[in-house]
Amino acid sequence: MKILVTGGAGFIGSALIRHLIGESVHDVLNLDKLTYAGVLTSLAEVDSNPRYRFVQGDICDPDLVASLLAEFQPDVVAHLAAESHVDRSIDGPGEFIQTNVVGTFTMLQQALGYWQSLPAERQAAFRFHHISTDEVYGSLGDEGLFTESTAYDPRSPYSASKAASDHLVRAWGHTYGLPVLVTNCSNNYGPYHFPEKLIPLIIIRALAGEPLPVYGDGSNVRDWLFVEDHARALRRVFEAGVPGETYNIGGNSERRNIEVVRAICSALDARCPREDGKSYAEQITFVADRPGHDQRYAIDAAKIARELGWKPEVRFEDGITQTVDWFLTRKDWWEPILQRRYATERLGLKG
Repeated sequence: MKILVTGGAGFIGSALIRHLIGESVHDVLNLDKLTYAGVLTSLAEVDSNPRYRFVQGDICDPDLVASLLAEFQPDVVAHLAAESHVDRSIDGPGEFIQTNVVGTFTMLQQALGYWQSLPAERQAAFRFHHISTDEVYGSLGDEGLFTESTAYDPRSPYSASKAASDHLVRAWGHTYGLPVLVTNCSNNYGPYHFPEKLIPLIIIRALAGEPLPVYGDGSNVRDWLFVEDHARALRRVFEAGVPGETYNIGGNSERRNIEVVRAICSALDARCPREDGKSYAEQITFVADRPGHDQRYAIDAAKIARELGWKPEVRFEDGITQTVDWFLTRKDWWEPILQRRYATERLGLKG
């Protein structure tokens, strides 16, 4: 198949592309604007592959999107392009509305026109796969899991913008018949993770001898999904998922934030001990909580396991070890990002 991936220079998008080029025979066109979080070096291993092509451009540009659809003739649009950092959405929500809402609308409109132009057989095979987040469901208490039928209750500008885009995708499916798929995933982690997110930020700040900021009392819970498991799930959904359906993708790895940070510190203690012999956990510092910080997310991934045969393969403890090892050996990837774009400063305090 031919797969158009939007946002393919981002964390999840690049993992999906590396998987598709390395583990399938699909052709991939990567459309990415290369905002601050778009990192082309994440795709260095596939860049010269004849089945891969990159175009720099904006999903909000209807003429560009239409021309790429007409030229590339994709069988699948895997729509990952999005602003995705909650703290940044607190400081500047406008970009999140533009990219996540207007951009998704633009992609849907152009995909609809393209799909309507296809012969019946190709129409039936086409998929518009929208990749979203569990944050659209809001916050859980101590019990319960998010299912595909959980009511939406977004709490941050980021999650509200993703909820809006989810609704648009389903509306284009119901109203116009566009064959759509929606997946809502839990927190991803792994290699090539942009340094603003919790796990890479803690690794990099620990190595620099800096304080390791933990919001509030560290009790907030997230379900953690290794990014390469997620890439396998996305491929499984657009290859075998039923149009109109939603699939939750989770790692079955609920952890309190403080537990995540301590696991990173333990892995670093074993692999790159501090010169003074103390644990990196000595650097943990509790800081003012994020405004409106959701207490707990947890995914019920039973549907995708039951209907599509996908389950996560990487245990959290093994994934953290792999991630720490990768960041220790790939300073050539993340040090230039710190030098040019991001200094691990605190975000999300404006209101």
